[in-house]
Amino acid sequence: MATDKPYLTGHYAPAVDETTATELTVEGSLPPELTGRLIRNSHNPKAGVTPAHWFKGSGMVHGIRLREGRAEWYRNRWVHTPALDGAPYMTEHGPDLAASTAGTHVIEHAGRLLALCEANLPFELTPELETVGAHDFGGKLRSAMTAHPKTDPVTGELHFFGSSPFPPHLMYYVADANGHITHSAEVPGATAALKHDFALTRHYAVFIEGTVTFDPAEHSGIPYGWNDAQPARIGVMPRGPRGAGLIRWFPIEPGSMLHAANAYEDAAGRIVLEGPTVDREGFRLSWNWWVGAPGRGTEPNARSYNRRWVIDLAAGSVDEQTTDDLAIEFPTLNEEFLGSEHRYQYVISFPDQDGQGGYGIVKYDRTSGSRDIQEVGDARLPSEAVFVPAVGATREDDGYLLTVVSDLKQDASQLLVLDASDLGRVATVHLPRRVTAGIHGSWIPDSALDGSESRPLTARR
Repeated sequence: MATDKPYLTGHYAPAVDETTATELTVEGSLPPELTGRLIRNSHNPKAGVTPAHWFKGSGMVHGIRLREGRAEWYRNRWVHTPALDGAPYMTEHGPDLAASTAGTHVIEHAGRLLALCEANLPFELTPELETVGAHDFGGKLRSAMTAHPKTDPVTGELHFFGSSPFPPHLMYYVADANGHITHSAEVPGATAALKHDFALTRHYAVFIEGTVTFDPAEHSGIPYGWNDAQPARIGVMPRGPRGAGLIRWFPIEPGSMLHAANAYEDAAGRIVLEGPTVDREGFRLSWNWWVGAPGRGTEPNARSYNRRWVIDLAAGSVDEQTTDDLAIEFPTLNEEFLGSEHRYQYVISFPDQDGQGGYGIVKYDRTSGSRDIQEVGDARLPSEAVFVPAVGATREDDGYLLTVVSDLKQDASQLLVLDASDLGRVATVHLPRRVTAGIHGSWIPDSALDGSESRPLTARR
């Protein structure tokens, strides 16, 4: 395998096989309420395959099963999509939405585990991480699906979109708590700009179109690039069956935001949106890392700083500012506060574009303005920190952060369980292999899978 691509080396070096290990070693005490699965996704091409872009690597999911204070198993499985065996995305009949890498995220909705990649259909997995097949919501999903859907914590609905460089550029969907699509609409006014994530408030869906758009001259397999002529905008769409026709677009400063931390409506009725954002140079350095080109940053995200937009719907204006100078990505929060005003926000810190600084887990207190960092050690990269609420929680930060650390010096990985209130270590689970540094993942409590342990495995197809 070629080693000149940064996404095939170091923390990102792919696993070469699938394995299962049971009865994992635990240091400290796992809270018994952590009964479920942490499932993470990663881009993990097969041995001998060198994708032209980091995001084109085949998806591999890594699962850690916890139950009542024990770490029962670790297992990793490729998501067996047609693309894993070389099937092309583009065919003579157009895009094959099933030819997915399925390597960006994994979620649960309505008792289904779904591996996601924004250019394709989701792929369903069994609770033991075997591949079931493409899932199109009973034929009602006829476009790609974002890798960043949002579950409304009040209604249990799943809100998501499909984005395309070709018309229709933006489709919006809502699936009810039982997994049935109840609403879909084309969103007018959208362009071919990259839309990787979005945000949800109590009354609005908020879309972000940055200064990155469709570029047919880009041959990495991800046909997007920075374009100064592409206006950066935020689209605010009322939720509800007629909301698409009422969307309003607000111009913002040039930039590119991949991941929204959260959005909410403040006491004055303004919409507050936050998320890590890169400028033109940050995008250049990051993109060159993603494709393995010269002139790249030392990390996959360069010049990525937290940014806040305050959208005044009445005045038709947007106030925006960078709120911190720490290089960060992968924002998370207590998802009970998704769409509502939140106090705490968690991110992963990275060395800056010059390689200065280190890896760590960061907690922002948006009320006090404080920033706490839990460093994880030299040559140790933590994954996105997933928040799990504690039983009987009374405060927003009553809970745990779960992160998988890639340790290059030991050629090993551990699952860290941290106290979300002070970032102190609660327990460490030693994993049987070094887990490839991945993208996104989810904590899936047993209650969400409705007796999955007693169900037989579904054969791959």
